[in-house]
Amino acid sequence: MTTIAGKLAASGGRPSGFDYLRLALAIGVIAVHSTIVSDGFPGEIALWLSPWRPVVRAILPMFFALSGFLVAGSLERSRTLVMFLGLRVIRIWPALAVEALLSALILGPIFTQFSLADYVHDPLFARYFWNLLGDPQTILPGVFPHNPLPIYMNRQLWTVPFELLCYISLAALAVIGVKRRPILLPIAALAMALGYGAIKFWKSGGVLFVTGPLPGLLLVVAFLCGVAIYLYRERIPCTPIWFGVMVVASGLLLTVVPSGDLLAPFTTAYVVVWLGLTNGRRLWFIRGADYSYGIFLYGFPMQQAVAALLGPLGQTPLVNTVASTIAAAIFAGFSWTLIEKPALRLRKPMERIEARWLGSRAAKSATADADDLAPRALD
Repeated sequence: MTTIAGKLAASGGRPSGFDYLRLALAIGVIAVHSTIVSDGFPGEIALWLSPWRPVVRAILPMFFALSGFLVAGSLERSRTLVMFLGLRVIRIWPALAVEALLSALILGPIFTQFSLADYVHDPLFARYFWNLLGDPQTILPGVFPHNPLPIYMNRQLWTVPFELLCYISLAALAVIGVKRRPILLPIAALAMALGYGAIKFWKSGGVLFVTGPLPGLLLVVAFLCGVAIYLYRERIPCTPIWFGVMVVASGLLLTVVPSGDLLAPFTTAYVVVWLGLTNGRRLWFIRGADYSYGIFLYGFPMQQAVAALLGPLGQTPLVNTVASTIAAAIFAGFSWTLIEKPALRLRKPMERIEARWLGSRAAKSATADADDLAPRALD
């Protein structure tokens, strides 16, 4: 029987499917947001209720599950928890910080209806810099005043705190020994999903049925499911039959099954890993680069800019998606080349510091053991 581990090994541990999938999901986020950018909140609601509902609702949990599967490998390779968290910081924070600064200091002044003095003295301007600390602020004063969705600059950043919660949750599980006891992962994921459902049931007095995207805590569940699949990769089959069953189950759970959102992260996690393990030929634009994070970060600001610059033409979902994807890809190239890739070079000095620290600890331990074994002088 072919397993997840077998498929992963067959690709040398680096299947191209994950690279293509990250880009597809990032572009999918832009496509989903094109409805609210073009038609405001009524357009977004219409999308969530359309026949595309299972597809658009699967995008974010798939994104988080994909991240969990890949991050689990980083956790397994890291010799210390500090190193693991440090790698997450240099991967996420530099690009996020630069995007927030560019949005506030360049795009904002260009597209605001306020004077520059009024813009920078508005409390929303100062508050926007909380993005640098992972506290999502999505609006800037007076920007895009004539767009169907005015004042929003970065609506997609609402997921950032939940991404941070993913890493905190995984770090906590690592502290209590998830590497030795991987069963903690599915238990934690199921407990979080059922606990969230119980709270919602208690508050609403009925079953959970969400119109829009999956709630943030269920995205964390999807992340933990991705990690669990990686840790159990030797045992989980990877076959077309399993894939088909999980696709159908995901579609039903995300659309018609009452409270199906609680279990959807478990099935969509398998779907995204199966797709990621496909290993087609790598085209030039994914060789040695990952533009998906930059496309995600810059997608919404570019969509708002396209809607403002092109007017009614840029406020149609198709035109907005295509034009914004091209613009976001350009900014993502800048982000990868000048920000993300240089930041990742910090890994080597971090590993050297970690090795020296571990070596120092080992030497102290050896000295202490030798002292314990040495004969003691008689009084």
